[in-house]
Parts: sequence; structure tokens; C-alpha cells
Amino acid sequence: MHFCLTAQYTSQAIVGMLDDPNTNRYEAVKKLIETAGGKLITMYGYPADGPGVLVIFEVSDPEMAAAIAGVAMSGGGIQNIKFTRLLLPEELRNVQEKARKVRGEYKAPGK
Repeated sequence: MHFCLTAQYTSQAIVGMLDDPNTNRYEAVKKLIETAGGKLITMYGYPADGPGVLVIFEVSDPEMAAAIAGVAMSGGGIQNIKFTRLLLPEELRNVQEKARKVRGEYKAPGK
């Protein structure tokens, strides 16, 4: 399963990165995800709403994905986390097939 995490760095984190230009957040995030049994797919700086980060990672257990997000936030370096489950093309096809099976039973409001 793939997940996307976006967050803004706290002022404390920004000061730390400015004080130590050798700070490697990529390696720290990669180690966290790999320790949880996952794989870091990509990581970008994310300037929306202030200096931040966008991380896409893979992990087989959705509870572990939430644990990764919690650990990252508990360190005090990020805030305003948005956490999203991503669907691969084949997963999306499976979702569409399941939706086709049940859509005839759904009644929209007022119908």
C-alpha cells in the first residue's frame, strides 16, 4: 500500500536545518520507514503553506503507516500533517469493479 504524507516543518526544525547544513532529512525519514518494514518511494520539499515536506512511501500494514506518521510528528519537527492512502492503477480498477457491483443498491438523497 502506498501513502502520501505532507506536513510543514516547525520553526524549531527550520532553525535546526539552518544551523546544520549537513542535516539529511531524507536519510532520517528513509530509516524510519525501513525500520517499520516499508520503503521510501520519494521525498520532496513542499513549500505550500510554509516550508514543508511531501513523502510517498510503501508499507503493507495501514496501521504501521499511521504509526510512522505519529512517530514523525512526535519528534516535534513537523506539524499540520495530512496523511493519504494512495491507490495504484490496479487497485483503482478493483475499487471500480466493487463499486459497479454495489451501485444499483444505493439511493441518493431525495430519490
